[in-house]
Amino acid sequence: MNTSSHYPNAPVAQPVARHTLAVIVDNEPGVLARIAGLFSGRGYNIESLTVSETEHEKHLSRITVVTSGTAAVIDQIKAHLNRLVPVHRVVDLTLQGEALERELALVKVVGKGDHRVEAMRLAAAFGARTLDASLTSFVFELTGTTEEIERFIKLMTAVGLTEVSRTGIAAMSRGPEAM
Repeated sequence: MNTSSHYPNAPVAQPVARHTLAVIVDNEPGVLARIAGLFSGRGYNIESLTVSETEHEKHLSRITVVTSGTAAVIDQIKAHLNRLVPVHRVVDLTLQGEALERELALVKVVGKGDHRVEAMRLAAAFGARTLDASLTSFVFELTGTTEEIERFIKLMTAVGLTEVSRTGIAAMSRGPEAM
């Protein structure tokens, strides 16, 4: 039922979308805590978070945050981030087009017999590297999109998945322009 036809001034629900934000910050103690506090204090969820120093000489780090919200919420998040003192720049990679996004996962699978053979077959199909192998277990390394990682984990669950460690998303816009 469309309520806007009954109530012409009723707000129309905005769609919730996933956004990847790249944030350049000073590499100093407490910056990550302030950014995480900004999200938690306002009830925003962080789906993925990665941090690494990217310019050693300038002591700058890049924080990649994946979050979801309406356009208004995402705009609010970006405005709040831009107001934090150690933040130099906030770029919404989602708005810049198809950003390149990758994640690394380490996946431990325990099994014997057919389960072991199936785990090796699935790993080969996904292009996963075997980092450790014993008579009863494997540790696979897989790099890919979040969706590929999720599919791999789901399939490995059926053959003996026991542990997963994921890096979170690293992302960069396409083309020659830098952030």
